[in-house]
Amino acid sequence: MDKAKRIDELIEQIQKLNYQYYTLDEPMISDIEYDKLYDELIMLEDETGIIHSYSPTQRVGGDVLSKFSKHTHLGRLWSLDKSQSFEELRNWATRVERLAKEYNENLPPVEYTLEFKFDGLTLNLTYEDGNLIQGATRGNGIIGEGILPQIKTIKSIPLRIPFLGKMEVQGEGIMPKSALEEYNKTSLEPLKNARNAAAGALRNLDPKVTETRNLSAYIYNVGYMEGKNFNTHMEMVDFLKANRFNVYPYIGLFKNIEDVISEIEEREKEREGLDVLIDGMVIKVNHIPTREALGYTNKFPRWAVAYKFEAEEISTKIISVQWNVGRTAKVTPTALLEPVEIGGVTVQRATLNNYDDIVRKGVRLNGRVLIRRSNDVIPEILGAIPSDEESFEILKPTHCPACGSELVQNGVHIFCPNSISCKPQLVSRIVHFSSRDAMNIEGFSEKTAELFVEELDIKELSDLYELNYDKIIGLEGFKEKKTNNLLLSIENSKQVNLSSFIYALGISNVGSKTAKDLAQRYKGLDEIMNANYEELVEIPDVGDIVAFSILEFFHDEKIKEGIKKLLNHGVNPIHEGITQMEETFFSGKTIVITGTIQSMSRNEIKDRIEKMGGVVTGSVSKKTDFVIVGEEAGSKLDKANSLGIRVILQDELFTIFNDYNIIK
Repeated sequence: MDKAKRIDELIEQIQKLNYQYYTLDEPMISDIEYDKLYDELIMLEDETGIIHSYSPTQRVGGDVLSKFSKHTHLGRLWSLDKSQSFEELRNWATRVERLAKEYNENLPPVEYTLEFKFDGLTLNLTYEDGNLIQGATRGNGIIGEGILPQIKTIKSIPLRIPFLGKMEVQGEGIMPKSALEEYNKTSLEPLKNARNAAAGALRNLDPKVTETRNLSAYIYNVGYMEGKNFNTHMEMVDFLKANRFNVYPYIGLFKNIEDVISEIEEREKEREGLDVLIDGMVIKVNHIPTREALGYTNKFPRWAVAYKFEAEEISTKIISVQWNVGRTAKVTPTALLEPVEIGGVTVQRATLNNYDDIVRKGVRLNGRVLIRRSNDVIPEILGAIPSDEESFEILKPTHCPACGSELVQNGVHIFCPNSISCKPQLVSRIVHFSSRDAMNIEGFSEKTAELFVEELDIKELSDLYELNYDKIIGLEGFKEKKTNNLLLSIENSKQVNLSSFIYALGISNVGSKTAKDLAQRYKGLDEIMNANYEELVEIPDVGDIVAFSILEFFHDEKIKEGIKKLLNHGVNPIHEGITQMEETFFSGKTIVITGTIQSMSRNEIKDRIEKMGGVVTGSVSKKTDFVIVGEEAGSKLDKANSLGIRVILQDELFTIFNDYNIIK
């Protein structure tokens, strides 16, 4: 065997596999098969001493750098002028179109491209003879810091490309939100946000630290190139894709600025659902000769501008911490903040997960913190920030804030052991028990649950089935119609799917999907209650933690007595299973759902598709047969269009369901 030739073959094969896995998210082989190829390459490199700079084995260097070297960019990296209103954006476009005509009246009408503005660290990558020979930060736009060992840890950046000319490409080094979440689960010092995490990792002198962050990078521009020119930006993007660069799936092309503005309004809605941190969108003139005619100011290109979204992160002061007890008896902290405006909303409260979270993030009373707001969800505290003001330690509670019982700690969480008379626990359990995916008792809001616990002395779930007209009528908000409707809903809830009943019981770590899996596996309530550990862990997605939660729950004598009372009141959990039709439109097909479908929840759609023999997955790939699209559909629709996957809109979906009698 020619070992040198085999090394070249393995490098090329692994590079293709990395491109499929890290850029296209479409793995071609299993991890075990990949590891065999990688191990063979390491073995041959050790035997021969032939180690190419572009070998996948060279992604993480062994040495800690003493300092960064300077790199002079082959082409200048420009900043972008910023626009924070649509009126400013219109003024920019008017100026661009006027100047283009003045400079050269033969230029074509101006078209605009639209891309996400990533919030990370700008990267400049240098390639020669097809090999990555340098990677640098932006610096002052002319000179940056060489960070090639750190950049090599980003597996979506190719070490070798087909194009052999000398060139530099620019992109953004980012830490996906999912990677940040996973990192913070085990880190002793959690990272505050994805932007700082990416920038800090890439400017760390130890590449092994960089590698732990699982960074990614999206490439969006060719800044310098020998031997090739482009006519349009879209042509440039196609070149980047052809050379295995990770180009973000979304890019828009528009004939006028009003269409650009409409698109920005739509894209901003999906901002929070993206796995990447973005802080705006970038608008560029598509035609390269028009760009050349427009030129540059001292700071910015005249042919591009960044539209900035409203800030989602801001700092404020912690006034106090409120401890609350929930359905699972867990006592959790909520920070009360000095009011601050963020994204057009005044924020006064923020989430803290547990006491360990408070300690790890360095949060203190009267101390300043950085908070992030996501849509209408209560903001999250990212961490403490330096302040000259005196701050005070937040003390761990010792007694339940609701009932005064002495608290107990299990792992990182604190619990109130008083499940009998601790009212907030009971109210939360009633609300969960009555919810749509559980017993589906309509009209049982948190306010109603609190009212019934206080006025009717409800102490456990089975008491709901002892309610009658005389007990309810006359309570605040309850007249004849509302009373009768609630009693009818309670009576109807007695005939319930087994999976819904299991979910309604509120077993720790058991959501609606796991409840369905349990019902499908055991078919009966007694069988689930008597399940053993070995059987439970054989169920997909049921690991040690979930299995022990189920076993512990059904071995509690008080819980078993409570279930018995529910059954004695006529509650009748029946397993209906999923009866698939012989042959339907969705039989054997893989389907992805994106956006909001009016009048039907995503779970309802999923249930109907499964009854028709289809499989619903969460991500779009070449294996996807259909993508069902509702309002405010996001990047999944873009990917479906790019892959040529058939899109099914709401009206067509309802027609399909109706044809097979799957509509309620």
